[in-house]
Amino acid sequence: GIDVVASALSGEDSVEQAGLHFPDVVLMDIRMPGIGRIEATQRLLNSVRPPKGVSLTSMSSDDHLFRALEAGAAGYLLKDIGPVDLAAAVRKVHAGEPILAPQSMRQVIAKVRSNSDHRLQREALELLAGLTDRERQIAELVADGLSNQEIAEETFMSLATVKTHLNRINVKLDTNNRVRIATMVVRARGH
Repeated sequence: GIDVVASALSGEDSVEQAGLHFPDVVLMDIRMPGIGRIEATQRLLNSVRPPKGVSLTSMSSDDHLFRALEAGAAGYLLKDIGPVDLAAAVRKVHAGEPILAPQSMRQVIAKVRSNSDHRLQREALELLAGLTDRERQIAELVADGLSNQEIAEETFMSLATVKTHLNRINVKLDTNNRVRIATMVVRARGH
């Protein structure tokens, strides 16, 4: 059920062959000579009848993986894949299902988790930016584990003033206790 309509020796050649044969799926080596797989994929995706692209590589690296996916590849496979699995992958991509080598899936999950951590940090920083300097100082001291009395002594304020600031901080951060204030500060610190 799979016909090989052409083969290419370079990025330029792959674009030319695709323009002549209009394949449904193109398998491309990441380290192909010429313009390279990333640019070749971008050119193919901008063609009249864009094929779905699958990147083949002998090494699993974050840089290659994410550049291939950003360029529009529908699949990313390692060259050690067997012929039966390769044919199954081509069929899946043709059916519109993206495919990643299992090793690459771990990298994607790690990247998403990392981005999630950065997103949470950015959100915390944005919320803390709405605090006054004094409120930010008090929030930092809460995160450092100081009690209200210790914060009052540290900042030379009355206990009632510290409690007033904590109430304002809770409103501005949409929190309702010291633990949540501390969590927000710790996230903003990136820990």
